[in-house]
Amino acid sequence: MLLSSRSPKPADPGVRHASVRAVPDEAGSAALEFIGLGVILLVPLVYLVLALGAIQGQMLGVESAARHTARTMSAAKGVADATARADAAVRSAIEEYGMDPATIDVDIRCTSAAVECPSAGATVVVTVTAEVTLPFVPPVFGLDRVSSVRVQASSAYKVSRTWTAG
Repeated sequence: MLLSSRSPKPADPGVRHASVRAVPDEAGSAALEFIGLGVILLVPLVYLVLALGAIQGQMLGVESAARHTARTMSAAKGVADATARADAAVRSAIEEYGMDPATIDVDIRCTSAAVECPSAGATVVVTVTAEVTLPFVPPVFGLDRVSSVRVQASSAYKVSRTWTAG
């Protein structure tokens, strides 16, 4: 008896056949997953960029305020002139960098034990500190105080030995 090509082959007992199931239509689900994951990953990334930008902007502001204040004080003609120049330099930096004046703390000291600051031969050290509130944090339940970052910069300039107050 001849086996025809149409006759079924005998089943191999060691091979399992996968059952065929009906697969639901998933057309367009990749685009939806991409949009969902994109939003979930993109929103924190954008917030991080905004927060770091705010912190960097304030850091540049306090650094500029400290540097210019120390420089102008060391080049002043007298103690009253040094104080006026220091106030002007800090106000200028606050306006230029858009800092909140209520969060700015300026510490001016001289390294010598002189009676007045600045004095001849002294080193003027100016430290400016500011609080940076992170963007989009509401002022409810004290969240704005908890989510603030302190930035600080110091600068030192030597006053000339021939400096005279007057």
